[in-house]
Amino acid sequence: MLVALLALMTVMALMIVAVAPNVRQQAQREREIEAIFRGEEVAQAIRLYARATGGQLPTTMEQLLEGIPRGTQRIQILRPAAARDPLTNGGEWRLIRPRTSTLLDFQRKVMTYAEGNIPQTREPSFQQYVVQMTNLVNTGSDESMPGSGDDSDSGTGPFVGVASRSKSESIITYYGIGRHNQWVFTPLFR
Repeated sequence: MLVALLALMTVMALMIVAVAPNVRQQAQREREIEAIFRGEEVAQAIRLYARATGGQLPTTMEQLLEGIPRGTQRIQILRPAAARDPLTNGGEWRLIRPRTSTLLDFQRKVMTYAEGNIPQTREPSFQQYVVQMTNLVNTGSDESMPGSGDDSDSGTGPFVGVASRSKSESIITYYGIGRHNQWVFTPLFR
């Protein structure tokens, strides 16, 4: 009887060890799905903010959280949970400034994903932030463009998108991109 109990316990332990990585992977996948959902909400809030302010971009996340004025009230355009990055412990999004190498690299990857087509924006006021790229060749390499460091959150001024601060490889891809910190959530390419 004791030997049967030990055998049963051993089999159960092996099953738990086999299932643990799948549970961890599923939890990571859920966090990534939530990050994409929240990032898309921030991109939509940036679009709404720019429409309400005549094409002006926000300079802080707080401006999006405060909402836009409508008469004597303010209309909420971003819920507080969306202002938090679920992929990092601190929860702070990295603000992506216009014309930074991070944004240019993301545009290049979106174009590669779209088989060389130039991403179009439906917002005329955002067209000024889209760089016209030509001769895009998909080399299959996932390397960044030369000089593309993390210059996106240096300085102050308006921002046109957000990205995670997590530098981990992702389980799912966003526009074919497999690293969290390279996912840029912006209203530019929608």
